[in-house]
Amino acid sequence: MPADRVTETPSSGDFAGHILAIAKTADRTAFGELFEYFGPRLKSYFIRLGLPAARAEELAQETMLSVWRKAGYFDPGRAGAATWIFVIARNLRIDLLRRERADLGSPLEAVETASDQAQADDVVAATERERRIRGALAQLSEEQAAVVRLSFFNDTPHGEIATQLGIPLGTVKSRIRLALTKLRDLLDEL
Repeated sequence: MPADRVTETPSSGDFAGHILAIAKTADRTAFGELFEYFGPRLKSYFIRLGLPAARAEELAQETMLSVWRKAGYFDPGRAGAATWIFVIARNLRIDLLRRERADLGSPLEAVETASDQAQADDVVAATERERRIRGALAQLSEEQAAVVRLSFFNDTPHGEIATQLGIPLGTVKSRIRLALTKLRDLLDEL
């Protein structure tokens, strides 16, 4: 992995750029990065909604295939990349429920409607949380933001962060502690 990829976690704007690159040039590298980032998150989302792990994996892959096919419909002015992808996921899950209902022949309309509203609320709440966190992260110093990205977004161990950034381990821990305190204060204000 190139060194510049290690220190940076793509932002929502970067993901939007990935989708636009897929739409314009069928960019497989951009799709691979999207898949690597969103695949596990989609699978977790489907598991939280009660699907078995194998079915959640299938639906996550189906979602990403739809992202590939529908990239030309993405409008970054209307929704963020994550929101757009999770709406596709939600719609595929609804389609799955409808197919299963048709197979069973049982009326699940009332349950499905309530479930759909709760899921839509979850997507909106997650998008709002993401926006607030990104705004707070943007207010950190570059040094603090770098260690937060490496530690929390890339799951890099503190010792490895110290090596990558060429700073002492104690400095890494101190910057993380200060950054988390500042983020907590900023998020409380919001």
